[in-house]
Amino acid sequence: MDDWIDYYDSTHTIYASKWHRDLHFEVIARDIIGYIPSKDAVVLDYSCGEALSAGKVADACGMLFLAEPAPGVRGRLIARFAPNTRIRVRSLEDVRKMHEKSIDLVVMNSVAQYMTPQELDSALAIINRLLKPAGRLVLGDILRPEVGMGRDVVALLRFAAKHGFLKDALIGLLSTALSDYRQLRAKVGLTRYSEEEIIAKLAAAGFSASRARQNIGHNPWRMTLLARHSFVRVAAS
Repeated sequence: MDDWIDYYDSTHTIYASKWHRDLHFEVIARDIIGYIPSKDAVVLDYSCGEALSAGKVADACGMLFLAEPAPGVRGRLIARFAPNTRIRVRSLEDVRKMHEKSIDLVVMNSVAQYMTPQELDSALAIINRLLKPAGRLVLGDILRPEVGMGRDVVALLRFAAKHGFLKDALIGLLSTALSDYRQLRAKVGLTRYSEEEIIAKLAAAGFSASRARQNIGHNPWRMTLLARHSFVRVAAS
């Protein structure tokens, strides 16, 4: 995961435009808010990235912890949300030290693909310890082995056409094809799971899980899994 952390901590061109970037985080925030169980809930966004719309998430809960491994991104989060008393920024090392059974909702969105299976196992063990007995994990944007990059392109172009940045998206795709992202993706690769594989991995970590009807974000060909401690029955939503 270190190579990907370094990439996202650099000046990258993963977004086609500022409008694309802002919309990306706005849609994710909207979807996360849909999973918050109450206005006083404690929420942890694990490896949150820039989280530009985290203020909206914080407005919907009691406390929002933004955990981010990239130090440069983490510094920007601290500066951006310093005035917001409902938001706390943490490193992943800080997360390991958080109190047991202190979190109502953990969201890990578009992260598992950048982790080795062993790294994901370690993160799930930490999350299992942090979640309250009735807490929930939302594991979003899981890449499936049978779905290739072409579907990602189609999903982006549909999103761009809907929101008015199609030209920028086309230019951005060309830039990405020539970028460090494409080279890193070819070198390091992305981790993919079938629905059965990711549910089994969650079960091994002490969770009972099922696939949500819709993925977090704009890509319908990726998966979101909803998980609770294995002694709590899970229903898809």
